[in-house]
Amino acid sequence: MKTSLFRNIRNAVLTLLLLCGISSCNYLDIVPVEQADLSDANQNNETTLGFLFSCYAGIRNPMSYTAFEQGCDEYVLPPLWGHGGQYIQWNNNTPGGIYDGWSWGNNNYRFIGQCYLFQRELHNAVESTEQEKAMYLAETNFLIAYYHMQTLIAYGPCAITSEYIDQTAPESAYPGRSHFDYVVDWICSKFDEAIESGSLPATRSGDEWGRATTVMAKALKARLRVYAASPLWNGSFPYPEWVNKNYETPGYGKELVSHTYDAQKWEVARQACEEAYNAAIAAGHKLFSLEDARAKISQDGLSENLPYVPLRDENNPETGVEDKEFKERVLLMRYVTATRLNEGNMEIIWGIANQGDVLIASLPHCIHPNNSNGWHSGYSGVSPTLNSIKWFYTENGKPVDQDPAFYPEDQWFQSAGASGRIYGHASSTASRSDIIKLNARREPRFYAWIAFDGGDFGTKLYNGNPLTLNLRNGQMHGYNAELFNRDNCQTGYLSQKYLAPASYYSNSGSTMENKPRPLIRMAELYLNLAECYANQGNAAKTLEFLNPIRERAGIPALTQEELGNQAQMVKWVQNERSVELFNEGQRYYDVRRWMLAPQTMGAGVRKGLNATVVDPDFTTFNTETTIDQNFAWHNRLYLLPLFANEVYKNPQFVQAPGY
Repeated sequence: MKTSLFRNIRNAVLTLLLLCGISSCNYLDIVPVEQADLSDANQNNETTLGFLFSCYAGIRNPMSYTAFEQGCDEYVLPPLWGHGGQYIQWNNNTPGGIYDGWSWGNNNYRFIGQCYLFQRELHNAVESTEQEKAMYLAETNFLIAYYHMQTLIAYGPCAITSEYIDQTAPESAYPGRSHFDYVVDWICSKFDEAIESGSLPATRSGDEWGRATTVMAKALKARLRVYAASPLWNGSFPYPEWVNKNYETPGYGKELVSHTYDAQKWEVARQACEEAYNAAIAAGHKLFSLEDARAKISQDGLSENLPYVPLRDENNPETGVEDKEFKERVLLMRYVTATRLNEGNMEIIWGIANQGDVLIASLPHCIHPNNSNGWHSGYSGVSPTLNSIKWFYTENGKPVDQDPAFYPEDQWFQSAGASGRIYGHASSTASRSDIIKLNARREPRFYAWIAFDGGDFGTKLYNGNPLTLNLRNGQMHGYNAELFNRDNCQTGYLSQKYLAPASYYSNSGSTMENKPRPLIRMAELYLNLAECYANQGNAAKTLEFLNPIRERAGIPALTQEELGNQAQMVKWVQNERSVELFNEGQRYYDVRRWMLAPQTMGAGVRKGLNATVVDPDFTTFNTETTIDQNFAWHNRLYLLPLFANEVYKNPQFVQAPGY
């Protein structure tokens, strides 16, 4: 996987730069048709593959802290960072001041054009066999569907581009927005075209990992059908008056969104989800298991260095076996998003091989001394909200406010009385009294992905040992604007998702490895099916696909009695998805399609601990506080706006409502 598609894109860059012949040519630009040597892009197998890989180069990383998908309620960033998702959170993303990266034009349609240009020139690939050409055609059809889908779910009803449009074409040649349901059907038909061509494999490995497969296409199609069946697009869109002015969609006229609930959409979604799930299972995909994790734990030499968990000790003769397995499941959930296919992870159906930038933004300050009398440090910026902390279940698999065996709410911010060895540069006392009750007796996923005061970050991060956090110490991991400038934790929590358990820093450097980021993983396929069945009121089938996710995570299966009525069923699935897919770029779309954003994204809703204080005492720090940023929700935030110039130059387009 180290030499997978996304490394090969680098080679494609060099190839296309050579084709441009001038140093100022941007390899992401569509190769202009008037370029005399365009046929050189297919002069041999290597250049043809380079041309093909350039079509993949528009695949965005929604898990990046700079991506607009950060604009939800999972975590906040330091206010001075000013990235796209923050401007969305603050309702400051406008047609005249686009801060979201303008993926509509800068990315999606740009690469749709690249794909069509590749298809147009494919006949010149003289060294490619007919079988290879058929596969390349199917791959670019997959990408055309994917880029349209990414536009649709972010911007709403969008333009369908079904062929290459010349740069010199008049404005009238560009289509306007088509009806949401019409675009969904068109995208699904494009995925089907790629699937039914018979040219795509079900899985890929080695150098081909990351290129289109039939399972990827079916999984994306299933995701889109679930989105289309969700309240936002199934009868509850808040702007019934929003219609096209000039452009008409065949069969829909100027209407852009259907305003009547259609239960059949959930059945269509269920069928698509079932097809994707069965295809993935048949291709060998499966949930990463405890057995898989134990093999990796042994390989990484962590069998005797399992994660610290408050109030659990594997040396306790009464609970030793149970507690050891609990800690193994903590590592299991870390490995889910930090291992490769060749390391035994068959869960990731599609991913980005390069881990991107979110990890350095998540790491704390002062990790380990370096050889320059300073520190190896992260930005300490990805700060989970207290709201998301509460999504994670107790060790009994229940919400923190609904588990009678958990601490009463008025005790959550008191010391849990935990103890255990402290690692790194902090005091080596055996007390862990800084850990509050809200952070004790929680489920394994909480300890896998969340870091908190008095707890550990990583497994070997401090030169082979975990790093014990002291988030109240302004000289180490805590808030200190003078020492750390604008890079400070905002909520008293940090995210350690995507940190490979064996990663560590030492005086001389680090062993931080690039690991794949999951664009689609098997757990989502389970949760998609559970969501379909919950919305159809089928409790037995909901549990069939919900419980494997819970049991893999180390919490008890739900019973039908616990699942409750249909509304409660849906809520269970939504919360499970929020936990399992935490910080994977999906929550942005989920809170919108579920239409929960007005309740979760508005002013005064996001909470944290009182962490932006220099050297606070225990009580001051552990006080629930409203996060001091100008968060705001307006219904226009359901969609990203079109860039003002795009609407001005094309009379076919209408702006998103509310802008």
